Order: sequence, then C-alpha cells, then structure tokens
Amino acid sequence: MTQTRQAARRREITRPQRSAHNTDQFQLLVESVRDYAIFMLDRSGRVQTWNAGAEIIKGYAPSEIIGRHLSAFYTPEDQASGHPSELLAEAVRSGRVEDEGWRVRKDGTHFWADVVITALRDDCGEISGFAKVTRDLTERRNAEEERRRREDDLRRSEQRFRLLVDSVEDYAIFMLDPKGHVMTWNSGAERLKGYSADDIIGHHFSCFRLEEEVSAGRCEQELEAATRDGRTEEEGWRLRKDGTKFWASVVLTAIRNPSGQLLGFAKVTRDLTERVRLDDERLYRVRAEEAVRLRDEFLSIASHELKTPLTALQIELHSWQERAGDQGDKRGQHNGHDERDERVIKRYERAVRNAERLAALVESLLDVSRIATGRLVLKPEQMDLSETVSLVIDSLCGAAAKARCDILFSTTGTILGSWDRLRVDQVVMNVLSNALKYGAGAPIRVSLSVDEGDAVIEIADRGPGIPEGDLERIFARFERASPVRHYGGLGLGLYVARQIVEVQGGSITARNMADGGASFTIRLPIQPSPTSELSATSAAF
Repeated sequence: MTQTRQAARRREITRPQRSAHNTDQFQLLVESVRDYAIFMLDRSGRVQTWNAGAEIIKGYAPSEIIGRHLSAFYTPEDQASGHPSELLAEAVRSGRVEDEGWRVRKDGTHFWADVVITALRDDCGEISGFAKVTRDLTERRNAEEERRRREDDLRRSEQRFRLLVDSVEDYAIFMLDPKGHVMTWNSGAERLKGYSADDIIGHHFSCFRLEEEVSAGRCEQELEAATRDGRTEEEGWRLRKDGTKFWASVVLTAIRNPSGQLLGFAKVTRDLTERVRLDDERLYRVRAEEAVRLRDEFLSIASHELKTPLTALQIELHSWQERAGDQGDKRGQHNGHDERDERVIKRYERAVRNAERLAALVESLLDVSRIATGRLVLKPEQMDLSETVSLVIDSLCGAAAKARCDILFSTTGTILGSWDRLRVDQVVMNVLSNALKYGAGAPIRVSLSVDEGDAVIEIADRGPGIPEGDLERIFARFERASPVRHYGGLGLGLYVARQIVEVQGGSITARNMADGGASFTIRLPIQPSPTSELSATSAAF
C-alpha cells in the first residue's frame, strides 16, 4: 500500500512539471517563428505578447508595442471607420475572423497582410483575450497584381487587335485550323469573298479555290508548304461566294504555341484584280504607243522615200510640157494639128493633176511626221493676212468651179501681223479645200476680221454639217467629218491645220450653222505671245 501511494504521489508531482515543460516548448516555438507575426491581445485589443516574426514584419520591438492597441497597425482610413473593433467583435461572435488588407509598419510603410484573429476563452467561457496571426502577403499580392495586369493588358491588346482585324476592309484576314477549316472571319473577308461569318466558319478553305486546283491538291500543298516553311505566298485566281473570280495575293502563315505545336494558320488575302486590270491597260497603252511610234516612223520614212521619185516625176512632167510647147509652136507654123495631140495633152494634164495630188498627200504625211517628232519649223515674217487669204482663194478658183461653188470673200481691210506665210497658206488651203469637198454645189463664205488682238478667219459652207459629237474628233489624225459618205483623203488636213495654228499661239474650232452647214473659225494672235514663240522654237528642234 505504501509503495502504491508513493507512486501516485510521484505521478501527481510529475504532471505539472511536464505541462510547464510543454508550455515552455510552445512559447519557444512561437517566439522563433519569423514568417508570421504571432501575438496575444487582451480583451480590449491591446498587445500582450510579441514574437520575432511580429518584430520583423511590423518593425516594432516588444518594448515599443506591448500595451498598445492593435489599431496602431491599421491605416488611418481603417481606424476612422472602426475596422479594428469590428474585427474583434466578429471574432467574439464567430470565434475567429479572417481579413486581408493594407497594414502599417512602424516606419509608416504599408504591406498587404492576411490576418486571423481567434477569440480566447477561460474555463468559464468568458473572453480572456485574442490570438492574432499576421502574414505579410505583399510579394504574393504584387505578383498577383502583375499577373492580373498582364492578363488585363493582354486582354485589352487582344480586344484592340480583334477590333483592328475586324475593321480592316481591304484585306481578308482569318484563321484556319490545322486541317484548313475556317475559324475566324473579319469584315474584309466578308466584303472580299461575299460570305458572312455564319456562312463560312467551319467550312474548308478549298471553297475559295478553282475546282481544277482543288482536284490537283493545291490546298493540301499550300498547307504543307506553310507548315514546313512557316509561311507561303502566292498570287492567283480565287472564287467569291457568287462564283465570280478575282485575282488575289495570298499569304498563309503557320501559327504555333510556345512548345511548337501547330495551332492553325493565319490567312491574309488581298484583291489585286484592279491592279491587274491597270497593268493590262498600261501594257496595252505601251503597245499602242509603240504601234503609233512605228507608224509615225513608217510615215516619215515612206513620205521621204516617196518625195524623191515624185520630185523627179514633176520635173520630168515640167520638162515634157516645155518640149510639147516647143513642138506645138512648130506645128502651128506648119498649120498641123491632129486628134492624137489632143489625147496626149489630156493624158499629160491628168498626169500633172495626179502628181499634184500625190505631192500634196506626201507633204501632208511629212507634216504629220514633223509634228509627231517635234520638227515642225516656223519662219514668221511680217505679212498682210488679207492679201494671203485672197491669194489662196484665187489659187482655188479651178477647184471651186469644179465643185460648183462660189467663194464669197469679205475683209475689214489690211491686217498686218507676224506669221509663217507658207504655213498660214497651208491652213487656209486645208480648211477651204475641206469646205469645197463637203459643201459642193453651194456658196462658201470666207470672212476676215480682227477681234481682241486676234486675226479671225471664218470659213462657212452649206454642206451636211458635222455630228455634234464629232466636232472635236475631226481634228484628230486620220479622222473625217462624215463617217457615212467617203469624200476621199486621209483625214489629215484639219489635224495639220490645228497643229500649225496652235503652235503659233492660235486656235481653230468648228461649229454647226443654225441654217445648215458648218463653220470653221481660225484665230491667230497678231502679236505672238512668248509661249507661242517658245512652242515654235521647240517644234523646230
């Protein structure tokens, strides 16, 4: 019995000693924790204990903080709103409360804290104080803020990029999955290809290709090339929803994630149909210009080559005329005359007229060549325009009689100016000959006057007139006034006349008369302007 009581006594003595030992161990554990602020508050919220973690996180030494209210750790805004007291009241009601927010260190700097406050009760259930555990989550919060900011920036960037892509109307920009099915569709794609997003998303991009290309495996080849090389680019015909074709420039780019896995393809298509059309037109113009150049070159060479034998022919005809005249005189002395001589004379006269017509034609071709190559030479001199026009009319008396036309000439008198006499003759001759050709059988009126510093020559006929749409066309090369009836000629007279007049600073226009027929108005500056002199000089070179 004695031994039993002694053993029980030893156990009674040992239990408090172990409890005290455990308390010491726990206190040592709490005080050594450096990553958490662990401390006790009394019932009013004043600090009772302080561990090493609390000193590191909050910056207070135990002697500086023990006895002070926990509100010292809160921002002025939280203090003013009573937030510390609310937390203690919640811990009393619920047993514990957890909170995150900004807290204040001794030096006034802020840190983001996770706080757990646990209510402590005695054996009777009364509040004896609070255990408060605080962890500094500033780095984690900053990292989360950086991550959230990056995500927000990325989201905004994606939204801006999507808005940018969707708003582009000149390019079809869309994505394909790895097998070539449409995944996205922008407004440019809808405008260019004619499909709405609902029409096309999920369909294979082969619907944009010509049937023969699809059959030849061009779609698979395009995807394979982009997968292998990263991108592929080509031009060719593509199809719209309505079946019409357009010439497209296409760039297909493989899209991969950071690990290199193929996510799909970005496809950018541009309609180059208009550019191709302009290129074709440009090529056509170049070829047409080359054809015109070759034609002008041919005219120049041909007219020069024709002029040499023609001149020789005219000289021979003139010589024959002189010899025929001498022989005629001799026959006259002998009173000889026969029908054969009459036939010879008529043939001779016909040959002379044909030679003159051919000479005029060759001269016109030469003028066209000179104008086209800028070698039209002007030799201005002081002259009386009335006299010059009168002489031209006299030279056309025979032609006027043959056309059954009376040429009625009126002038205000002497009109002096500086012009190229031969070229003015040529202009009046061309326009007046044109009037005789189209106005045959009716009078032709030629008037000469002065108006605002210009000498004005007006030549009016009573012919069929000129279609309103052709009043400008007739001054072009190889154009005629009447497209229905062929009056002869190459259609060069009015073209050469306008070029000669314009290079002297003047103008020539045509209009229809109210009572029928056409009227041509030639205006020549009496005093040449510096521009016209420069034009004449440039043309000479």
